Amino acid sequence: MYKIIFYNQGQVYEVYARAIYQSDMYGFIEVEEFVFGERTQLVVDPGEEKLKGEFESVKRSYIPMHSVIRIDEVEKEGPGKVSDIKAGDKVTHLPFQSGFSPKPGADS
Repeated sequence: MYKIIFYNQGQVYEVYARAIYQSDMYGFIEVEEFVFGERTQLVVDPGEEKLKGEFESVKRSYIPMHSVIRIDEVEKEGPGKVSDIKAGDKVTHLPFQSGFSPKPGADS
C-alpha cells in the first residue's frame, strides 16, 4: 500500500493506492488501484468523498513527477485528503517556462 502526496491545481492531494509504477511516458508515474476508507463509519469526511468522486471511474492515473511531493509505503490506508495551499505554506513551485524564447541576436 502506498500513500502518494502530490500537488494539483493549487491543492495538495493525499491518496492511497495498491500499485505505483514509473510510466513509459517520460516524466510521469502511474498510480493504480486507488483505495478509499470504508463507508461503515457514521461520520462522512467531505474531503475523502470529493476524492472518491474524482477518482471513481479512474483505472490508472498519470501524475507528473515534478508534482509529486512524497511517496510512502505504508501498512494500511488512511483517509484521503485534498487541502488548499495557503499563504505561508512550505510548498515551492518548480521553475517552469511555458515556451521557448531564444536570446536576442541568436539568429546568426
